[in-house]
Amino acid sequence: MVGDVVNPAGERSGATGSGGRRSRSGTGQFGALGLSIADPRVESSVLGVLDTVEADLRASVASADPFVTEAARHLVEAGGKRFRPLLVALGAQFGDPAGPEVVPAAVVMELTHLATLYHDDVMDEAAVRRGAPSANSRWTNSVAILVGDYLFARAADIAADLGPEAVRLQARTFARLVHGQIAETVGPREGDDPVGHYLQVIGDKTGSLIATSARFGGMFGGAAPEHIEALAGYGETIGVAFQLSDDLLDIASESIQSGKTPGTDLREGVPTLPVLYALAADDSDAASVRLREILATGPVTDDALHAEALGLLRESPALKRARETVRSYAEEARTRLAPLPETPARQALESLCDFVADRTS
Repeated sequence: MVGDVVNPAGERSGATGSGGRRSRSGTGQFGALGLSIADPRVESSVLGVLDTVEADLRASVASADPFVTEAARHLVEAGGKRFRPLLVALGAQFGDPAGPEVVPAAVVMELTHLATLYHDDVMDEAAVRRGAPSANSRWTNSVAILVGDYLFARAADIAADLGPEAVRLQARTFARLVHGQIAETVGPREGDDPVGHYLQVIGDKTGSLIATSARFGGMFGGAAPEHIEALAGYGETIGVAFQLSDDLLDIASESIQSGKTPGTDLREGVPTLPVLYALAADDSDAASVRLREILATGPVTDDALHAEALGLLRESPALKRARETVRSYAEEARTRLAPLPETPARQALESLCDFVADRTS
């Protein structure tokens, strides 16, 4: 249901587990996300949460049935950036980061995310996830769907120990995820603005879970109510910004940066933000007219047309406009942090705004 933000150094969904979290200055998990934590004590605290989350994830998906355990651990053991647990850990820095409910809250968020990935791969007919065969290709679509359901159930079980508010928030987040997936599947209805529809889908599918992750960090760290709301608003907006920047990377970057072949979305007919802007434009120059002609046909599978469209998009006003949109979301995310105290944790969250604004410039 919700796509991982692209790992600039690896596969679509990230490359490292806890063993990759070595540095705040350009390597390991923090480097892949563009996160900078200037205070060693805060970094140590965040890494401690993430390492415990990693162990608890494996334990939480264990089942009396060895097959269920193997299938449920498939994506856990494939690694990932653990972006959502990271935001839980950073959000908790505005209260007590060692609170006993911080790690379980992070596990709930990551299990919910992983469950959506099992379902995503079935809907996308994906063959690979995180550099390994996807669950649906390794077993069957039915098994992948059921394992995703199992992970949702495990997340709900852990959330129940955190109290009714946690259960309510997780359920409402899940409802937004499903609404976003349905909206994407159905597409914009007659009279809908395609760009507005797309941004709403991204907010529901990606922003919602990242927002709840940041909220959980503040909640279970015991932060002040106004700080919790600021964290949630930041999470929603930075999540959308990251996903939109992935749209641009698919067009503007080389494969070594984006982690996948440039123009993959274009070839598959995925209507990302630059494409939607190009289709909606009324520019009358020859390049813009030609680009609209190619894009209007749907998936661009012919190699020559694909190369032409990719070149035209890279030079188009639509790509520039999409860059401006990403930057505006990144700046809005920074604004959402204003109620928070000036601390190393806030500076770390601001570093993500800088990264997402600059990665597609």
